[in-house]
Amino acid sequence: MSEHPVPLHVLISGGEGGLARALQKEFPGDAVLAPGRKAMDVRDEAQIEAYFSQLERLDVLIANAGLTRDGAVTGLSVEDFDTVVDTNLRGTFLCARAALKLMIKQRSGHILFIGSRAAKYGTRGQSAYAAAKAGLVGLAQSLAREYGPRNIRCNVVLPGFLETPMTASLSAERREAVRGEHALGRFNTAENAAHFIAVLARLDHVSGQVFTLDSRIDRWT
Repeated sequence: MSEHPVPLHVLISGGEGGLARALQKEFPGDAVLAPGRKAMDVRDEAQIEAYFSQLERLDVLIANAGLTRDGAVTGLSVEDFDTVVDTNLRGTFLCARAALKLMIKQRSGHILFIGSRAAKYGTRGQSAYAAAKAGLVGLAQSLAREYGPRNIRCNVVLPGFLETPMTASLSAERREAVRGEHALGRFNTAENAAHFIAVLARLDHVSGQVFTLDSRIDRWT
């Protein structure tokens, strides 16, 4: 990495979230756009196409928009399931597809998906969220293979449990149970996750990978 990196054009979806706000601080000197839902609802294909059509260049897409609708499968409505999948998986696909149109012309770019450990372990009560986030891994690795020859990278980051508005509704008991799974006995922070993602965004030779950013230790297979 050069001492004075070339400024990047960065787009962060879900720009009103806690991680998105931390990410914006990690790209000083870069051109950063962080639209919230009013500016670009990732469930709306027409809105996404209109937003991306205004861009002349895009070096990094951080697909960060997401939400949860927790509950056991038998109590989960089809509406809630669709909302989670439409936001976390379909919305990410739509943003990635729009970004690729720019990146293919440039013959460069990096697409980063914000995933979740739920994708690997099917968290109880989060079937829709886990399914959507698992889909992101397959999508990212397919994109990495398809567009690697055009110098476009795609990776997934699992930031870990973050103290953000999305996790604020969890009970103290559940929070402490999750904390107990961490070897370090503490959660990651949005600031730490954002710093890692900003460094990864500039790495030229990494693609198709899944990065876990907390201290929960998993088996190799």
